[in-house]
Amino acid sequence: MTARERRNRPTEGTTEGTWTRRGVLAGLLGAPVLLIAACNDTKNTGAGSGTGAAGGPTGGASATGSASNSPKTSVAKITVLPADEAANASFTEPVKVTVTAGTLGSVRLADSAGQAVEGKLSADSTSWTSTGTLTSGTKYTVAVAATDGDGLESDANTTFTTTTPANTFVGYFTPENGSVVGVGMPVSINFNKPITDRAAVQQAITVTAQPGVEIVGHWFSSTRLDFRPADYWAAGTKVTLKLRLKDVEGAKGYYGTQSKDVRFTVGRSRTSVVDLAAKTLTVTTDGQVSATYPISGGSPEHKTWGGKMVISEQFQQTKMDSTTVGLGDEYNIPDVPHAQRLTTSGTFIHGNYWSPASIFGSQNTSHGCVGLQDAKGGEDPSTNGYAFYKSSMVGDVVEVVNSGDKTVEPSNGLNGWNMTWAAWKAGSAV
Repeated sequence: MTARERRNRPTEGTTEGTWTRRGVLAGLLGAPVLLIAACNDTKNTGAGSGTGAAGGPTGGASATGSASNSPKTSVAKITVLPADEAANASFTEPVKVTVTAGTLGSVRLADSAGQAVEGKLSADSTSWTSTGTLTSGTKYTVAVAATDGDGLESDANTTFTTTTPANTFVGYFTPENGSVVGVGMPVSINFNKPITDRAAVQQAITVTAQPGVEIVGHWFSSTRLDFRPADYWAAGTKVTLKLRLKDVEGAKGYYGTQSKDVRFTVGRSRTSVVDLAAKTLTVTTDGQVSATYPISGGSPEHKTWGGKMVISEQFQQTKMDSTTVGLGDEYNIPDVPHAQRLTTSGTFIHGNYWSPASIFGSQNTSHGCVGLQDAKGGEDPSTNGYAFYKSSMVGDVVEVVNSGDKTVEPSNGLNGWNMTWAAWKAGSAV
């Protein structure tokens, strides 16, 4: 290689052989520009930055252009009551959602199981109020979407938990779920607290039947509500009691706790008539006389109530003590067989092993109960007391005639059948 060729040889990493004075000057002038651009790019990342990554000119024009590309925020402001994460929110007050500087697009209120609670949107779409019922001791979520005048959307997602009431009441019902009962069995509910808002409580209880029949509730007192049709149930009827008492305010500050269904079936059609003049018990099953038994009823000093009475309890054997019914120490029998309760006050139809056989069908000697001949221990199937007990069930009707005494009070046991249908319906609160 000649000297001339060596002078003209390109330097490694450049596109020209040697730096000329003009090239060096251009390089020196260009370097500060690159440094400035790099610094600007680092300090102004995001809205309002100067020269971008492409090395565009700095200054007002570039800053204005960057700001106009920033996302705008909706000015619609959403408020939800109860407040987010409220731990003791009222279950009796509605949930309220409002928006300012905008309109509501959607509101969803749901419990922890995802069940939605209905609500109503105002005419101007600026507020929403729940119309469905809230449940005590339950966590809820609220999801809201709204838009402002520019169509920009705002949303809110909150949660709250309703309080559990300190004072509650319950209703003790009969018959039991799944039971088979006689044609005279009413639905009877006894409350453990006096009910002052009878309408609210009765509206929360429904009784339906298949085949269908009109069923009406009757309040005997502030603590007792019974339901029945106009006439005895038809054999085979399926009855459903629906208790929806949870969070119903039955009295000031007292709320129900129950939400359940109770189902029972009416068995064969059977009624019995106790004629205290003839001293007989005649049983009719499905329209035919199925048995007649001699009996002994209340003596002239202790007459048996007259009227229609429903068997409410059955005891294979029980103790009967006269002191418990206000008759002093006249009797105390520890093992009365085949006892079936007819009144709350203590009237039973039961087996009797302690009296001579001759009184049955001929004399009324009891303290008000109806007795059938029986054996001590109640294990003899040949006795009338055994036979009648084994063929009976809770809900069967035993009507006493020719007793010489007044008709039993309808509230004394499950004995509302002693009221006319008009009088029964008059006791409804709805």
